[in-house]
Formats: sequence, C-alpha cells, structure tokens
Amino acid sequence: MVARAHTVAFEGIEARLVEVQCAVTPGLPGFAIVGLPDKAVSEARERVRAALNAMAIALPSKRITVNLAPADMPKEGSHFDLPVALALLAELEILPRDTIEGTVAIGELSLDGTLVPVIGALPAAMAAAEADRTLICPRACGPEAAWVAGTQVLGAGSLTEVVRHFTGQSVLPPARAGEVSQPAGTRDLRDVKGQERAKRALEIAAAGRHHVLMTGSPGSGKSMLAARMPGILPPLSPAEALETSMIHSLAGLLDQGGISRARPFREPHHTASMAAIVGGGRGAKPGEVSLAHNGVLFMDEFPEFPRAVLETLRQPIETGEVVVARANAHVRYPCRFLLMAAANPCKCGYMTDPARACARAPTCGEDYMGRISGPLMDRFDLRLDVPPVAYTDLDLPPSGDGSATVAARVAAARAVQATRFAAHPEVRVNAEAEGALLEAIATPDAEGRALLQRVAERFGLSARGYHRVLRVARTIADLDGSETVRLPHVAEAVGYRLAPGAS
Repeated sequence: MVARAHTVAFEGIEARLVEVQCAVTPGLPGFAIVGLPDKAVSEARERVRAALNAMAIALPSKRITVNLAPADMPKEGSHFDLPVALALLAELEILPRDTIEGTVAIGELSLDGTLVPVIGALPAAMAAAEADRTLICPRACGPEAAWVAGTQVLGAGSLTEVVRHFTGQSVLPPARAGEVSQPAGTRDLRDVKGQERAKRALEIAAAGRHHVLMTGSPGSGKSMLAARMPGILPPLSPAEALETSMIHSLAGLLDQGGISRARPFREPHHTASMAAIVGGGRGAKPGEVSLAHNGVLFMDEFPEFPRAVLETLRQPIETGEVVVARANAHVRYPCRFLLMAAANPCKCGYMTDPARACARAPTCGEDYMGRISGPLMDRFDLRLDVPPVAYTDLDLPPSGDGSATVAARVAAARAVQATRFAAHPEVRVNAEAEGALLEAIATPDAEGRALLQRVAERFGLSARGYHRVLRVARTIADLDGSETVRLPHVAEAVGYRLAPGAS
C-alpha cells in the first residue's frame, strides 16, 4: 500500500498542492525521489535519512520510492523534506496514514531532525485553507502562516515533535499570527527646503498612483523627495497587505511572521540585472517590480540602468503584472507599483545649472537622456524639473505642509476613488482607469477639452499621453474636491506632462 502526504509547489505567488506518495517495496536497497525534483528536493533523501537515524529509526533494506504528483510540475525548494519524512513514516506504519493525508506539510530538516524555516509559508497556508487541511510547518514559520483564516496552523520545532503529535503523545499548540509590523519613522516633507512644485507633484502622484520622472542637477533634492513618498501614502488595506506579504514571503522578506501595513519602498541600484528588476533567475523568483507591488519603486540614476532593463519596464507598467518565462517555469507576479525615477540632465549633471554650465551642452544632455526611449518616457505621467536650491533658502524655516497634512489629503482622494471604483474591483486608483470608464470619470468641461485638444495638436501627444493627462487631471480634481474635471485641473496636468521633454 502507498502512503500519502501533501505539500505545495510554488508557481508565482500561488501554491499548488502536491501529493507525496511513498512506497516501500522488495528489491535492491535504495531511496529515490521522482516527479521533476530539483537538486534541493533530490537531496531531501539524505536529510530525511539522517534525521530518522537521529531518532533511532532505521530504514528497511528495501527499495523506497517517493513520487511527487503531479509528476510533470517542477518541484523546487527544501520545504519538501518534512512531507517526504511524514509519508515515509506513514508507510513504515509509525504514523497513522489517515491523519497524515489530511494535512499539508512544509519544512526543511537538519541532520539532527530540527525543522528549519522555509520561504512561502503564507501562500502554503492559503493553499491549505482552500483544501480544508491543517498546515504543519516549522515553528518559526507559524506566525506568518497563522495570518490566513480558515485553516489550523501547527508549528513544530523538530520532526520528533511532529511524530509525538501524530501519535498522541504531545499535541502541538496552534500557531498565533505575528504582530503587525509598525513602520519605521518616516521622513517628513517639511525637511525639504523649497521645491514646492515638486512637493505638489508628489502629492498628485501619491493620490492617483501616477509615475514620476524628476530631472535635476546633483544635490537638488531628487532622492530626498523620493524618500519622503512613503510618508504621504495611505496604509495598505487588509487585502493589499495580504497580497503584498505573499510576494515578500516567497522572497523571504517577512520578519518573524509580521505583516506590515506600510507600503513597500524599493530602490534598486542601477547596476541591478534584468532578473533582479523584473524577476527570474533560478526558480523564477520575484524581482524588484513585484516586491514593490502596491508600493513605490524608486530608480535613481535612471539613464544609468542598462537599456534592456529599462525597456522591460514598459509592459509591467501598462498591465500591472510581469510574466517570467523560463525553460522549466512560466509564472506571473503582480506588480502594480508607483515608479519614481530620478535623472541628471546630462552626464556631468550641470547642463541646466547656470552657475556651472555644462561644456558639452546640448549634445551631452541629448545623448544622456536619449538612453530613455520614447515609449518609456511616454509612460511617465508627471515630469519635473528639480532646480538647485539656493544656499540662502537652506537657512529658512520649514515651508509648506508636513507629511501628515499631505497624507490626509491623499487619503481623502484615495477614499473618493475607492467609492468611485467600487463597482470595478479590477480598478483601484485613477491611474488604472481606461476606456469607457476613463471617459465617464475624467471627461473635462468645454474649456478644459479645448485646451487639451490644442496641446495635443501643438505638441503631438500620443493617445497614451492624452489619456494619461486625463487621469492626472482627474486626480487633481479629486484633491480639489471637485466632481468634474475643469480647466485649471487640465492646465496643471498638462504642465506636468510637458516638462521636461514635451511629447
């Protein structure tokens, strides 16, 4: 008879149930694992053998075969150790078969039988809840998995504790959900001296999730402004927090099972590879665009990123998801992020600074900014010139509203959008509205329409650019508390669209 246990295999953020079948049959002694295992899964047999030996359990001199079904699904990761051990112990009649079959197990075994934490406990708990099964995982993963309602999560410190639980000697207590992580102290917008137009643009971007490109000489405050974006964004909703945490769980970024309500802020270096940015590599892991899901992706020194990396951003920006295709993997990750990019106007950085004029202007700036293709540039809703701040302004007291005040206005605008799109669950913010829905919510008044038509003809706006201006105007109207998009809203949106690099 074949003993069965269950575990999961990860495809993107989804966890697919895998049946672990174990048979002990007469024949030459051996221990084989089949079903498209990777190297880590194949090595499970040695870790399981050593862990059982540490418990004084000797394997019989027979042929042991473990099959991971479905056999055509790639299996990756060390979390298969525990289910393989449970299926084997059930086949040896040490554990009850029927109880083992009603659970989902994940966990890596050390050679002494201790259970080591693994990634993906949160998606695994989701799969266990959908299958109406109990999840057994390493104790350190319990607080993370316990966030999922609808399933019992049991955390164990070793294989011995799991065996004692199933044999009724010592029942494992249910795991408790981890703490809601409190965001670290955010930086305040009042720390930024001057740059009032840039602060206004950040408020608009946060309210409607519009992409921003900031251009200015070194030291003008571009990075300083970007670092203050998390302080004005509203906290994640429970659904968004769970969705974002599932991605971070697969990347091993959840700290002690805590789920954060703060929106992610990712800032990869310009030397990052394509796999690091969009995902891929071994196991087709999520990249920075997915780790920034529901948050901010800040890319400083934007033109310095490899051209191929920049071009891969075009499709995720439009669709809100990225498809990582490999020879043995084809997975999708969500990536609805707010892209903030910062760039110097030229290679030396001083082309627009009258005090330190670039000797190679304008060729230097054209060559440098030319690294950003037209189609990618067209996807930025707000384009800002960030001029240098005068030394005399640095000694002035803080000006403008602080982050808390701006965050309150952003939250109010987001609440308006949540009500507006209640009947359209696939749309959350103005930046995602398109087609007939965009026309219904963002068609400006007669004066605003006339201005937009003149701008489109004069500067040759693309259809994408035209619609992005409408979305920004709708967000500005929301911040203004206006039900309709009027001429001032369109004028302000156009002003951000045409600087720098009108298109």
